[in-house]
Amino acid sequence: MAKQRTVYVCTECGASFPTWSGRCVSCGSWNTLLEEARHKKDKPIQHKPLSTPKPITKAKIQQSYERISTGIKTLDEALGGGIVTGQVILISGEPGIGKSTLLLQVSSNISKNRKVLYITGEESAHQVFLRGERINALNDNLFVLSETVLENIISSIDQIEPDFIVVDSVQTVYTSQLESAAGSVSQVREVSSKLTEISKSRGISSIIVGQVTKEGSIAGPKVLEHIVDTVAHFEGERGHAYRVLKVIKNRFGAAGELAVFSMEDKGLKEVQNPSSFFLSERPEGKPGSIIFPFTEGSKPVLVEVQALVSKTVYAVPQRKTQGFDINRLSIITAIIEKETGVFLKDRDIFVNIVGGINIKEPAVDLPVALAIISSLKNIPVPKNLAAFGELGLTGEIRSVHYTEHRIKEAKRFGFDKILVPANTDIDDKSIVKVKNIQQAIGYIK
Repeated sequence: MAKQRTVYVCTECGASFPTWSGRCVSCGSWNTLLEEARHKKDKPIQHKPLSTPKPITKAKIQQSYERISTGIKTLDEALGGGIVTGQVILISGEPGIGKSTLLLQVSSNISKNRKVLYITGEESAHQVFLRGERINALNDNLFVLSETVLENIISSIDQIEPDFIVVDSVQTVYTSQLESAAGSVSQVREVSSKLTEISKSRGISSIIVGQVTKEGSIAGPKVLEHIVDTVAHFEGERGHAYRVLKVIKNRFGAAGELAVFSMEDKGLKEVQNPSSFFLSERPEGKPGSIIFPFTEGSKPVLVEVQALVSKTVYAVPQRKTQGFDINRLSIITAIIEKETGVFLKDRDIFVNIVGGINIKEPAVDLPVALAIISSLKNIPVPKNLAAFGELGLTGEIRSVHYTEHRIKEAKRFGFDKILVPANTDIDDKSIVKVKNIQQAIGYIK
């Protein structure tokens, strides 16, 4: 008979300990250890190997993956051409950002040709119906199940035999085989593993919604992101109309791709040309504004970077950012002071990525620095100028990835002067190669 034992598991990193403590010694987080009951088997089970080692040159299998269209062109492109049969996708995002609306639209589109099971653990079936009625996503081939017990969900899957499954969300589902509460580390691990096993063994494509913590990371153990095929983050500001789906990991396509949506009364509408969307309200002839070709994949988007520099009235000047890392702003400010001799210690500095988009890639360093200088000197950046490049601690401009894609997108919208790192091996009359921050600042006149 299996023996039961109690362990304490960290909700941040998943490490387990025999006794409770206020701090996890593995990741350093405070008050994250929760008690969980586990069963220990008396004897280990001997498993036969499923395959034998072979040379990598003979490991190739001629296999073509069938892809299911989501009915949204930009989303299909971000996923590498659609959803692969048996693929498991994990989508995370802030509460109320529109995850359930997007997935209901996708489910409705897929249900036109396939049987879809929409499992909700956060709402009733009637609430899902009301949303589906509002966004015109009702279909007889779309089945709704309001359930949180994993065994009942599996029973419904056996009964309906769907081709596509949506689970909203994995933190609300629990298995009765474990005594811990829904959303705990062991429950999330067990539920996600079982859902992944069902999807792979039966060829059912699945989308799992993952809740996020207050820091913005996916709640639950890190293993949740490892076992799924694709991880996507749905982000945006509630005060803005846009929403962006970023693909962080993808085993069936390139990571870093994104799809842009606009939130409307009838649901989410895809934005075919996001660069035009973000540049539509850009003020002309105003200091502190510059265009940055942003990309984390092969699809670039032109976004506006704004900076406001003003005389401080406080003993310690303010540093505020929206959509940009505030720690990186401090580094860029120090580089500008050291390498250009510009004094900023008595100035408040505010940086904003227009539209609420959140940018973490280092290529935005140079546009941020130029926007700060433009606002400080009260000199507008030329309207036909765009820039990108990583800023080193000694003031040098370092190369970044997807240079050719960025240049092509900027040229498509009429930017014929693009500041790029000096070691860029592309020859084009529209690009200006700069070695350091001093050279770059010389183009703001």
